[in-house]
Amino acid sequence: MITNLQVKNVALIDEAEVQFAAGLNVLTGETGAGKSILIDSINFLLGERPGKDFIRSGAESALVEGLIQVNDQESLQAIEDMGVEIEEDGQLLLSRSLNAQGRSVCRVNGRNVTVGMLKEISANLVDIHSQHQHHSLLNANKHIVLLDRFCGEELENLKAQLSDIIVKYREISKELKELQGAPGQREAQMEIWQFQIDEISRAKLKPGEEEELTTKCKRLAAVDKLSKNTQEALFLLHGGNFDVSSATDQVGKALQLISELARLDESKHGLQERLTELSMQLADIVAELSDYDQSLDADPQILEVAEARLDLIYRLKKKYGASVEDILAHLEKISKQMSKYSDSEDEIIRLKRKRREEMQAIAAKCNEMTAVRRKNAEMIQGRIIEVLGDLGMKNVQFAIAMEKQAAFTANGNDKLEFMISPNVGEGLKPLSKIASGGEMSRVMLALKTVMANVDGIGTLIFDEIDSGVSGRTAQQVAEKLAQIGAAHQLLCITHLPQIAAMADQHFLISKSVVGESTLTSVRELGQTGAIQELARLIGGAQITEATVKAAGEMKEMAGSLKGR
Repeated sequence: MITNLQVKNVALIDEAEVQFAAGLNVLTGETGAGKSILIDSINFLLGERPGKDFIRSGAESALVEGLIQVNDQESLQAIEDMGVEIEEDGQLLLSRSLNAQGRSVCRVNGRNVTVGMLKEISANLVDIHSQHQHHSLLNANKHIVLLDRFCGEELENLKAQLSDIIVKYREISKELKELQGAPGQREAQMEIWQFQIDEISRAKLKPGEEEELTTKCKRLAAVDKLSKNTQEALFLLHGGNFDVSSATDQVGKALQLISELARLDESKHGLQERLTELSMQLADIVAELSDYDQSLDADPQILEVAEARLDLIYRLKKKYGASVEDILAHLEKISKQMSKYSDSEDEIIRLKRKRREEMQAIAAKCNEMTAVRRKNAEMIQGRIIEVLGDLGMKNVQFAIAMEKQAAFTANGNDKLEFMISPNVGEGLKPLSKIASGGEMSRVMLALKTVMANVDGIGTLIFDEIDSGVSGRTAQQVAEKLAQIGAAHQLLCITHLPQIAAMADQHFLISKSVVGESTLTSVRELGQTGAIQELARLIGGAQITEATVKAAGEMKEMAGSLKGR
């Protein structure tokens, strides 16, 4: 519900603030006073493209702000899902400005949003109906939404059940697709895996093998240098040439001297023991070097074999992993997948059977949903035809055309569209093809009358819904508006006194010359002012005591009809 509207520098409006109430808000005024400017302002606020003369002459920019009270939980949740914070009381502050260069800035609760987001947010909050305005009834995709709201909890439960079945169906289809693959793909994949298994298995890889081979190749590549250094070290430590005294010989001679020294001086026994230990360590080093010298093999074939093995590991790493361990892990993985595919024929048969069962369950649930929709559609059709008859469309035919689609969603597989024949002799045609704006407005009014208790849109705006109606039909239109006003906020621009009399709140839109400018103003009328305006609508330019009295009686009768 729009509770507050502020308009600045729009067309003939310098600055205006309007406090709308619940129920039926009527806007009247002389032709050309600027009644449509308010509707244009609200349209702009909701994301529509403004006209070229939208900004008031001489102003740099225009601004429209609206405070909207949202009570529908679905709408609140949808807005929150878009990242807009909602106040605890469910209020939204919409703001949109336009400068002379055509740049528009949109905000919702202080957050900048795009025009597209603004349209999406406001789509379920305000519905505007005018002779030249596209609205929800022109979108056939929304017809099923309107019908489903009327179907209520019975259909919602079926939708929830269908959604669960579709989840199972998709899970089975995914698993089946993984097992089957595309035609020929499964066999091709198995051939690829078998080749990889054979290639890796033939290599007989072992964890840590690459590091061992790398160390071995490094040693084999330097065998000449290793042998030379080893032999020279052995020569220096152990000798082998009688003309050269080795370290072993020198230590042995020194040990003899120190032993003699210790025998004569007991304080040097420790020195003797240390030198004895050094002599033994030296002997161990010589023995180890000798063994190492014997192990060095300069056979080039051994190096070639080791390098070839490393090359094999390198090629396998490029294909299957960064290390031998990764390659072996890949082998284990594809071996399991190969086993699964080899044994999958029975599983494929089982999954296909299960998928058929789920598909049958989906079809059955869709048929249940169709039956609920058809039952409620028949009920709605009759009521709408009855209301349209009251609104002056005596020969109208209205139907909800339904057909099955091959594809299904969580909404079922029904496609429907509202069809109408306004005149005798004309066949039923899609509602969107109706030429008359007045007929479209009355159809919407009939729909809103029938569906007032299930439609979540809080505010309905009717711009001159009285076009082409008068007399008893005008009274019926007024009564229907009052009826809808019990469940929705209505903003209605009208020239009919019958509708104006039903107003819960009445606004007069007038135009005046101030200085060298023409300005439009909006003023809320009290009881006396509302009767005076009714008298003008009844009698035109000449307002007599009789017309004022008639206006008062009309206002009284309207209050009586509304139970006041």
